[in-house]
Amino acid sequence: MAASGRDRAYQFLKDSYLSDPERQGCFINEQEVASLIGVSRTPIREALLLLSAEDLVQLIPKRGAYVAPMSGRELSELMEMRGMVERHAAEQALRRGAAPVGPMEDALRHQEELTVPEEARTFIDWDHRFHSALVASTGNDMLIKFYDGLRARQVRAGMVALFSTQDRYASVLDEHTAILDALRSGDEAAAAAAIDSHLDATLKVLLES
Repeated sequence: MAASGRDRAYQFLKDSYLSDPERQGCFINEQEVASLIGVSRTPIREALLLLSAEDLVQLIPKRGAYVAPMSGRELSELMEMRGMVERHAAEQALRRGAAPVGPMEDALRHQEELTVPEEARTFIDWDHRFHSALVASTGNDMLIKFYDGLRARQVRAGMVALFSTQDRYASVLDEHTAILDALRSGDEAAAAAAIDSHLDATLKVLLES
């Protein structure tokens, strides 16, 4: 079954439009979005209602939908939740001898080939796959679903971080390598420390931007 206009608008806004660093702090031009995906403005408005319910946009009377930059508190809470889930996933994977090194190495290889601003979104998509592979290894469907619910904010934060400092690409690769090294060695403490270091570095960049 083909996706409805509302669903298409929702996915486009959530997956692409809202993650654009240049859109942060701006109002959404409904006609522009409608033209981009080939629908009328009604599905756009319906999609914005859904996004508002998820606190991804703010609907301001007589002005429209506002893409509010993520606050310091929101960013801190996002990294805190990610840390809790990812540390748990690493612990469970290592204790079962099932660390998803292969899929994570594959994601990292793709990231290593993406080093220019025009490829930032693809870089962040592989970044999400890197971390999601670890969480998926738990086999806990509820946890996986919860983590996937953070995706839109994770992508937005990642994109802003990449555009905040030129050396963030290289830093992410180094931080991901450290996580993989710890998983390969079977060291739970090192894996938790590498995950924390990665998330702390990302948060620092975001708070300073």
